[in-house]
Amino acid sequence: MTLQLAAVLALLVAAIAMFAINKPRMDVVALIMLIALPFTGVIKMGEALAGFSDSNIVLIAALFVVGEGLVRTGVAQRLGDWLIAKAGGSSTLLLVLLMAVVCGLGATMSSTAVTAIFIPVALRIAKNTRTAPSQLMMPLSSAALISGMTTLIATAPNLVVSSELERNNHQGFHFFAFTPYGVVVLALGILYMLFARRWLPTSTESGAGTRGGPTLAGWVEQYKLARREHRVAIKDGSPLAGKTLEDLRLRAASGASIVAIERDGKLLQPTGKTELHAGDNLFVDLFAPDADVEAVRQKYAVEPLPLSGAYFTDKSQEIGMVEVIVPADSDLVGKTVVEADVRSRFGLTVIGLRRGRVPKEGPVINERLQVGDTLLVIGPWRAIRNLQSGGKDMMILDMPVELAEVLPVPGKALHAVTCLLLMVGLMVSGLVPNVQAALMACLLMGVLGCVDLKSAYGSINWKTLVLIVGMLPFSTALQRTGGVEMAANGLVSVIGGAGPRVILGGLFAITAILGMFISNTATAVLMAPVAVALARDLHASPYPFAMIVALAASTAFMTPVSSPVNTLVVTPGNYTFGDFVRVGVPFSVVVMVVCVLMVPSLLPLYP
Repeated sequence: MTLQLAAVLALLVAAIAMFAINKPRMDVVALIMLIALPFTGVIKMGEALAGFSDSNIVLIAALFVVGEGLVRTGVAQRLGDWLIAKAGGSSTLLLVLLMAVVCGLGATMSSTAVTAIFIPVALRIAKNTRTAPSQLMMPLSSAALISGMTTLIATAPNLVVSSELERNNHQGFHFFAFTPYGVVVLALGILYMLFARRWLPTSTESGAGTRGGPTLAGWVEQYKLARREHRVAIKDGSPLAGKTLEDLRLRAASGASIVAIERDGKLLQPTGKTELHAGDNLFVDLFAPDADVEAVRQKYAVEPLPLSGAYFTDKSQEIGMVEVIVPADSDLVGKTVVEADVRSRFGLTVIGLRRGRVPKEGPVINERLQVGDTLLVIGPWRAIRNLQSGGKDMMILDMPVELAEVLPVPGKALHAVTCLLLMVGLMVSGLVPNVQAALMACLLMGVLGCVDLKSAYGSINWKTLVLIVGMLPFSTALQRTGGVEMAANGLVSVIGGAGPRVILGGLFAITAILGMFISNTATAVLMAPVAVALARDLHASPYPFAMIVALAASTAFMTPVSSPVNTLVVTPGNYTFGDFVRVGVPFSVVVMVVCVLMVPSLLPLYP
């Protein structure tokens, strides 16, 4: 062992130790290693920084942007809702479906891409089902890694191993050569995760942060708004048709206030000058305590329509609420809600009033406003956002947590899916490099309005990228100092004379262990020639040995730095280094046993 190799190994051990105790932060450890490795003399500083120009790093950053486009347009939301609906309240079925969908999609595209796209989906599922994100993030990353065992193009190591066979005058693997192993490992992975999730953290807090605050449902209960909401359609011949709200004076005449108008599938913001049309759907707050609902419907010739949420909460994508406070210099002080003309001035309807901690019961439109009054107003989110720009008449006191769920571009879901399908198609076809396909999808999403520059840059998880870049130089350093070759030669000398299955097991183990410290692609590049050489020495078929190396390269479950897939879920899952070791090592042993048993059965050792 040379002095340089000893220095590199010492830094590697130090990095692993810091990862294990989780101090300092993982990305800080990576930066320390990036700075320290050039002092060994094995690599130069320029080579240590080369990871920032690595195409895989650019690919990961681009995939964060693609994932953001799916979130902003509601694709991730709909997919998460679909999974929740299909699971039917069963956490077991939810995990099964999530892993199956992720693995299925990962069979035809980058596992890193699949993980980046499904992280926001899984976070939404966790929030809606009150499940700890950690209970879903590691099953997600495991399924993405398993997808690398399903098809030839699912991951780079498969292509590397197949190319090595071709270089040695053997036929390469066909597209579905890996599928039988991937299907079995996926089934075992699902069963294992159903058992092993008890070892994962159970805190409902995501490392990415969660936002607390009031909810729409909480305000409905606090201000006693339940059963005041009505949704009706204006019939032909209705006295409402052709009249403006100013003319109708519904609040004074019937104790009713129109919160929003739905016309031709679009939600309109009502003002006093808004004219009603036959066929309009009205969202009505019937605040009069003694109002006869049926009499009001007959008087105005309106037809009742169904509502599925308390006080329009089923329409929370379009209609929101906010608490505002009346400041001392407000022009609203001393005026009633009607006199203040809140609806026409701000596009919002006052539905509740609170003085101190207790909301006022009954109608509030004739209450004269005082300094410090808290008003609960309802209306389109765009009108609520306009209040955020400031003003002396009303100041925002509390925003509901549902604001974070409002889609910035709800009408662009088809555009985002088209961009995703184009990216996947280009990746599958191989017409352009994966990174180019992802960048094209990002650019197209920007052109179509699915993302803007602010959201695109904000979506990139820089902590993850720094962690990956900081660990990449170890691959170069270990190769240059002969560390990897020494490990491979040691394997040949130790188990070269053992039985074929023992050799396959040893080959799998050393490949998986190497993959803990260097990229799985680099591991495949180094171990594929060893596999073919072992087969030649044993006068055996090279296919089972090559297949073992490919499968072992995808068995990267053991540490958060074994694969970018694992690194991506560290922050949202709030995981530590020990979580991956505790869950990943036993499953890696299971996968090794299954592969050593299956591979010789499907690919005979001696043709």
